[in-house]
Amino acid sequence: MSIAVVQPLSIAVAQPRCTAYDVTANAAAHAEAVRAVDARVVVFPEMSLTGYELDAAPVSPDDERLAPIVAACAETGTLALVGAPVPGPHIGILAVDGDGARVAYGKVHLHGGEAVAFVPGSPAAIEVDGWRLGLAVCRDTGVPEHAERTVALGIDGYVAGVVHADHEAEVHGERARRIAADHGVWVATAAFAGPTGGGFARTSGRSGIWSADGELLAEASSAPDEFARAVFVR
Repeated sequence: MSIAVVQPLSIAVAQPRCTAYDVTANAAAHAEAVRAVDARVVVFPEMSLTGYELDAAPVSPDDERLAPIVAACAETGTLALVGAPVPGPHIGILAVDGDGARVAYGKVHLHGGEAVAFVPGSPAAIEVDGWRLGLAVCRDTGVPEHAERTVALGIDGYVAGVVHADHEAEVHGERARRIAADHGVWVATAAFAGPTGGGFARTSGRSGIWSADGELLAEASSAPDEFARAVFVR
């Protein structure tokens, strides 16, 4: 009986600069990040393609403005998990690779004004090179039931894009450590850096990656255009 060999997975969390509503400029910043991080998977913050602007128009997977990200992924062999409002409408994650884009996830646990503009999605996971990644957006990470339902899909890691205010800089680390402790999976969280909508004049940055033991493996600063990277071996 042969045993499948699963290659190490390099993963990065990026926090590119963002111009409100400007998908073209933000796609260029995402493409720049994809080329810079040298990772198989790059996770971006919540609504990173438009900013946290709840009235931003949904971005379709076939939107020509995504072309720079598709091209960067084709050049580097990267899967980019991009935050954006998507058809549904959902606060979603677009999975972008060298072949194009698709909607991979819609945020399950909406709050405040989000519930006026968007509808909830369902737990989801994607597979990359034999690794199963559970998907989450911001408030999802603070709801234990979400992690439970996502882990039940059979995952190795839990990846999320978030927007937190600067005074909430410790929140995503606390949640990541709890998820790791409860479920024995590693966690990668991309956090928005720089100003954005929804009252977030100052955001936390400090995107990070945690082991299944809850150890912080890599962390960005609070500044835009930074990233953190780690490699998982199984």
